[in-house]
Amino acid sequence: MLKSLVPKKSNFGTFEVFVTSISTLLGAILFLKFGWAVGNYGFISVVGLILIGHLVTIPTAFAVAEIATNQKVLGGGAYYIISRSFGLNIGAAVGISLYLSQAISIAFYIIAFAEAFRPVQEYLHVNYSIPADPRLVSLPVMTILALIVLLRGANMGMKALYFVVGILGVSLVMFFIGQADVAPKTNAFYSGVENPENFFYVFTIVFPAFTGLAAGLGLSGDLKDPTVSIPRGTILATVVGLFVYIAVAYKLAISFSPEVLADPKNSLIMQNIAYWGPIIPIGLAAASLSSALGSILVAPRTLQAIGADDILPNKFLNRYFSVGKPVSNEPRNASLISIIIAFFFIAVGSIEFVAEIISMFFMLTYGAICLISLLEHFAADPSYRPTFRSRWYISLVGTILSFWLMFKMNAPYAMVSLLIMGMLYYTISVSKKEAKGFGKLFRGVIFQLSRQLQIIAQRADKEDIDLHWRPFTICISQDTFIRRSAFDLLRWISYKYGFGTYIHYIEGYLSKQTSRESKEVLERLINLASATKNRVYLDTLISPSYTSAIAQVVQLSGISGKGNNMILFEFSRTDPEMFKRSLDNYSLIHSTGFDVCVLNTSYKGFGDKREIHIWITSQDYENANLMILMAYIILGHPEWHGGHIKIFTIFKQDEINERRSKLMSLIKSGRLPISPGNIQVIPSEDKRKTKELISEKSVDADLTIVGFRHELVKAKGIDTFTGFGDIGNILFVNSQKEKEIT
Repeated sequence: MLKSLVPKKSNFGTFEVFVTSISTLLGAILFLKFGWAVGNYGFISVVGLILIGHLVTIPTAFAVAEIATNQKVLGGGAYYIISRSFGLNIGAAVGISLYLSQAISIAFYIIAFAEAFRPVQEYLHVNYSIPADPRLVSLPVMTILALIVLLRGANMGMKALYFVVGILGVSLVMFFIGQADVAPKTNAFYSGVENPENFFYVFTIVFPAFTGLAAGLGLSGDLKDPTVSIPRGTILATVVGLFVYIAVAYKLAISFSPEVLADPKNSLIMQNIAYWGPIIPIGLAAASLSSALGSILVAPRTLQAIGADDILPNKFLNRYFSVGKPVSNEPRNASLISIIIAFFFIAVGSIEFVAEIISMFFMLTYGAICLISLLEHFAADPSYRPTFRSRWYISLVGTILSFWLMFKMNAPYAMVSLLIMGMLYYTISVSKKEAKGFGKLFRGVIFQLSRQLQIIAQRADKEDIDLHWRPFTICISQDTFIRRSAFDLLRWISYKYGFGTYIHYIEGYLSKQTSRESKEVLERLINLASATKNRVYLDTLISPSYTSAIAQVVQLSGISGKGNNMILFEFSRTDPEMFKRSLDNYSLIHSTGFDVCVLNTSYKGFGDKREIHIWITSQDYENANLMILMAYIILGHPEWHGGHIKIFTIFKQDEINERRSKLMSLIKSGRLPISPGNIQVIPSEDKRKTKELISEKSVDADLTIVGFRHELVKAKGIDTFTGFGDIGNILFVNSQKEKEIT
């Protein structure tokens, strides 16, 4: 069973996401290794290195913003996003790898913090014979940091983070306003030293500087509104970090020769430029400490979320990792495990070794997030309605570049990383068979690919049942070449989110003559359809009676291979009698479980395709959601670009507030593009009949959607669909069961 990690108290917002991200972005690498990178390759090449790094992080930031605004993001940050999109199996496999890189990052930044004290340690070693061992600094600092987090929690950690970020800002300002004592004879603007380190090795060492994105994500469970704070905070931090990196690289390049910058002994070369030199070691200490704080706040929350999902094979470990403090739900046990891992790597690891490990796992995580966004774009799931939208090609760049860079950075490490992930995935899949893997996303992608191939080949194929409702609509008509309204409506419905099958009915018995006529009509249909943006499957049907034709149509499997779930009829308002043949077969259609749509076509047609009106009454309990979804799906077609939806509801006076509140909640939770100002509630005590109200208020609508019930058709027949005055086209909707808007 899945469990949600829901803190009882969430206090943080966009600023905290930004601070946590920027404190990791502008961290130890900026002070210790950027000068070394510029010395090896020069400013121009390092700008290329920075841009390559951001071709991974910016698509990831966009993908995170998109995914986070489509679903409620709880504790666990990147792990939560991956697991809820790819499934718990792959989510846990990537999540455990991500967690280890986050926990090891704590050690990385504490080791870097100790580097800030190298001048002091060398002084003490020369004058007092005290060993110049960085662990004499790193281990005590890690102990203090551990006590702060274990005893005081995230709030104390965040307060400390504000302080060190302030120092970091001051140190950067002093660096930029300072200048070198002597201008170099040759600078490192265009090129670096003659025999530089391997470019991708330099990139590997520097890349941890760009991984602050995941730090902000890790606070998702402590945010008031993750769908707002995560996109704003991560994107802002990523953009600010990009400009700071380029500015620092430029300042270093024009201030020193490549040989000076590339010398490993000059790792604190920035202090030779700063207006007040000692501020650079202080800034390095602040940057390292702030990054360590960010990591120690994030890593335990990832592990806590993994435990809360009960995904590990051992139940005791799941319970142990998921335990949080009362009220705040601080990850007490997960913090302890993270601290132990950090102590281990502080004791035995070098900064270069640790940098290679965390670069590999962060790159793997970013590639997975971009891949999720890419697949969601191609899946075209109606339930995927993020309020922030990236572009599929941006996610594609992030995906390809992430996995390519993994092998360029260190091919053996990349192979081992993927092997470890594969083993984790297999182990979790065996122990948790009910936890689905890639199914949902790949089903959607295959669904869309299958749809395109089937429309081109005009043949049916089978695929798995999709989890979310889509319209699989079939329309049968004899009036194809008289009125195109039904065909237009069908191509809008099927353009992106569903399937459409248009059947031209030929009355008669199957014979050589009718068969030839059928082929000629089909060719004419295809030529007619080719002039418009449509993804409708076209066919003809020969049958001796309209009743037998409908009986055949409702049994067609449809080009989706899934079967149709909706049938569309159309009639002209000037000749409603022609629709009676369809009504005579309504009971037959109703018995098949099809949703039914009836298009009442007027001389106004669909007008300017700008405004859709939806009318919901107290009798439309089952119809309402389908009516709203149909309007949303129609607006997805380019011909309705810029269009909007208005909703009119008719309820009793004492129900108005409750109904409006429910409707607003539905629209907000469903991320539907309907403005609150476009919702109008009309009391049912208004003496005017519903048809009169619709005729008055929707006279200028381009499409009006009205619900109807099976019982009403049986009682009133054709009168159900007539008497609406001089308004535009009306789409009548009857849903066999209530649809869910998620």
